[in-house]
Amino acid sequence: MLSAESLQKIDREVAKYPADQKQSAVMIALIIAQDEKGWLSNETMDDVAEYLGMPPVAVYEVATFYSMYNLKPTGKYKLTLCTCLPCGLQGALAAADHLREKLGIDFNDSTPDGRFTLKEGECMGACAMAPVILVNNKKMHDYMTNEKLDALITDLGRK
Repeated sequence: MLSAESLQKIDREVAKYPADQKQSAVMIALIIAQDEKGWLSNETMDDVAEYLGMPPVAVYEVATFYSMYNLKPTGKYKLTLCTCLPCGLQGALAAADHLREKLGIDFNDSTPDGRFTLKEGECMGACAMAPVILVNNKKMHDYMTNEKLDALITDLGRK
């Protein structure tokens, strides 16, 4: 079950919708649950479904559709690199090669120390600033040269 603190956060989000539309808060409820648990197990998604009065399958549909949800454990830092065509043409594919080599992993893998998980993202709406990378679905970094990528990995590795 989710903590009382997470349930309070969900309640604040639910209050933004009409009383009979609690399910409208499902996306943010999943983010809150993921922030607490680190990833969304079936049990966690079932808890969210029960709390919002939804069928579990409706919650699974949302969680499996959007790439921001982690359906299995990830490293401490999930690095999502946009590799769609516009970003790819502006250096994202080379950045992907650099990250895979630097971290020694491929997309959808985690480093053996559990520090980093590398994911491929689809359009983050920052094509003009490519390559862009999103850290833990929270902070975007743009114009990522190899040097900037190395500095980011080093900085996160210290935390």
